[in-house]
Amino acid sequence: MRIGLCLALLLAAPAWAQKAAVTKPEPVKPAAPAEPTPLPYDPQLLRLAEIMGTLAYLRPLCSAPDGEQWRAKMAAIIESEASTPARRQRLAGAYNHGFRGYEITYRTCTANAEAIISRFLDEGTRLAHEIGNRYSGG
Repeated sequence: MRIGLCLALLLAAPAWAQKAAVTKPEPVKPAAPAEPTPLPYDPQLLRLAEIMGTLAYLRPLCSAPDGEQWRAKMAAIIESEASTPARRQRLAGAYNHGFRGYEITYRTCTANAEAIISRFLDEGTRLAHEIGNRYSGG
């Protein structure tokens, strides 16, 4: 009786192995890395990025030679602050939003454009100092 049971198991083994191969689960794909918790100064940093985009557009429009400097400063912020692709995208998106928003509205330098530049220079300076002083221990 034992031999019959062993033979039955041996004969059934290939069919069982084939079934196991067919129903084998697919390997689990690794989960995407979790987005880190937003930093406490993210709202201010995103606003600063938007202001920098606006200044990168309006300053050259109003004959200031520093338009490219705003782009370079933003690139430096992205390089130092963008710890994940999603964070990089948010920072670049805020900058582009500021740039494109005023690009649509202003085709020439006007008194209002000059007023916006002045207001945004003040706000940007305030935000940069606030972020630096409050969150970097400086």
